[in-house]
Amino acid sequence: MDNRLNALIRNMMDYDAGDAKRIQHFMKVHYFSYLIGTGEGLDAETRFVLETAAVVHDIGIHLSEQKYGVSDGKHQEQEGPAEARALLEKTGGYTPGQIERVCWLVGHHHTYHDIGGIDHQILVEADFLVNLYEDGMAEEAVRKVRERIFRTATGIRLLDTVYLSDSYSFKGCIE
Repeated sequence: MDNRLNALIRNMMDYDAGDAKRIQHFMKVHYFSYLIGTGEGLDAETRFVLETAAVVHDIGIHLSEQKYGVSDGKHQEQEGPAEARALLEKTGGYTPGQIERVCWLVGHHHTYHDIGGIDHQILVEADFLVNLYEDGMAEEAVRKVRERIFRTATGIRLLDTVYLSDSYSFKGCIE
């Protein structure tokens, strides 16, 4: 893994210190982004920007909770880019173009219409792969997300393997 990503992950863990749920979440989204990006044959630069965005995608949550008392997607997208920019600049090693794209992705990772590029599509899919489990989604919801959101062959294969194989049980999930 690129040393910049390692440094960013450490900085993001410091940013979310004490919030194990958030740290676990971004680590999982990062790795699913890596898997999908690799599976879809992304070039190294696009995959690096995608993985960077995956690490910081939810950076607006704490500020949204402080300012608005909620952490819904709209407020995350509103507050996240400036926080992401500050953390990327603190980490160093990112070009202005990389920072701009990461901030754009952070500001659109809950926007599911008008997907703006393969990196955006993959970030959305990776986040869903994690959220479906963390939110205990029922099988019907998983199938709707598959139909409405997922577009990459790798993302669809991962979703099917994790949630729609014969051995997965939705017992205990929210109906």
